[in-house]
Amino acid sequence: MSKLKVAAVADLHVKEDRSVSYAELFSEMSKAADVLVIAGDLTDLGKPVEAELLADDLKSCTVPVVAVLGNHDHQGDATEEVSSILVKAGVHLLNGQAVEISGVGFAGTKGFIGGFGRHMLGSFGEAAIKTMVSESVDEAMRLENALRNTRAQRALVILHYAPIAETVAGEPKEIYPFLGSSRLAETIDRFQVSAVVHGHAHKGTYEGQTPGGAPVFNVAAHIEKPTGRPYAILEL
Repeated sequence: MSKLKVAAVADLHVKEDRSVSYAELFSEMSKAADVLVIAGDLTDLGKPVEAELLADDLKSCTVPVVAVLGNHDHQGDATEEVSSILVKAGVHLLNGQAVEISGVGFAGTKGFIGGFGRHMLGSFGEAAIKTMVSESVDEAMRLENALRNTRAQRALVILHYAPIAETVAGEPKEIYPFLGSSRLAETIDRFQVSAVVHGHAHKGTYEGQTPGGAPVFNVAAHIEKPTGRPYAILEL
């Protein structure tokens, strides 16, 4: 079975002023890999105009693109329009779904906050807390549905929020609960997963693993990676 090379990056934060163009980077990644994965925060403020600029840059990409949205992509309350623009540009945008490319299943969802391990937030107290925990549980269920629909022997999970604390290490500990949730890792470990990528923690750590042993990679563009570039290359 031949290996599939995946170029993975997150937190591009495309801005309306077009202060940064990613066209050259997408072209570079297309030459280095068979698939491009973007793990959320494609736009800076969730504006349709930002999505249009990203779609224009993606014209330089010659390989399939798979992505999930991040919290910044929700900021403008225009996720449907942003999603539509990206899908029209050819992006496989996942929100609890899976897509198979060259024998590898890509399962993705945004994820959500909640904390890790014994410090994970429980559904107790005020309605606002229960709503927050419910959203975290819903995202884990979306991921479970995506993984259940993955028939491929090799699977890559794409998240924006972290499933483990190990790859957010480097961020202030006070904000760990806002960077991800162990509920995602619990879901991942019920399936055979080749690797997991996420972003969101700009000052985090590149590599870790779930309690069940699935490799996890923080691919935020700001994180130092073995490639020496803003993106990671994974072989699945």
